[in-house]
Amino acid sequence: MQTALYRRVSTAHQRPDLQDDGLRAYAARAGLDIVATYVDHAVSGRQERRPQLQALMRAARQHAFACVLVWKFDRFARSVAHLLRALEEFAYLGIRFISVQDQVDTASPMGKAMFTIIGAMAELESALISERVKAGMAAARARGKSLGRPATPAPLVA
Repeated sequence: MQTALYRRVSTAHQRPDLQDDGLRAYAARAGLDIVATYVDHAVSGRQERRPQLQALMRAARQHAFACVLVWKFDRFARSVAHLLRALEEFAYLGIRFISVQDQVDTASPMGKAMFTIIGAMAELESALISERVKAGMAAARARGKSLGRPATPAPLVA
């Protein structure tokens, strides 16, 4: 089965090697033929408009592959709405979606149900992190800390 790999790392100093090694090993065991690889570097999973993800979706619409293989759901998307839209589009296009670490394959009804549940948990985790960050910032402000980038000093005039 012709397969596309999708990998994403959140920061510029991270490398997608762990994802790549795991995906390639899984593809070899499952007899999947890797025909394309898409990698987004230093891009948040909350952003749906990631260059390589958009390229993957364009290729999917052109039937360039029959399967999308990802390391984990949260590498693909952090929003349940985005996950479900992508899953619906893949289903419409007849494209199988596999998340290796989550052990979910949308080829089965149980896989489709698990996809929705795990997606909801990923969105919950993201929302909890956001709440903690906002609470921390509010606590810092209450203690008189200034937040944000430091002011740039005015240039010296000679």
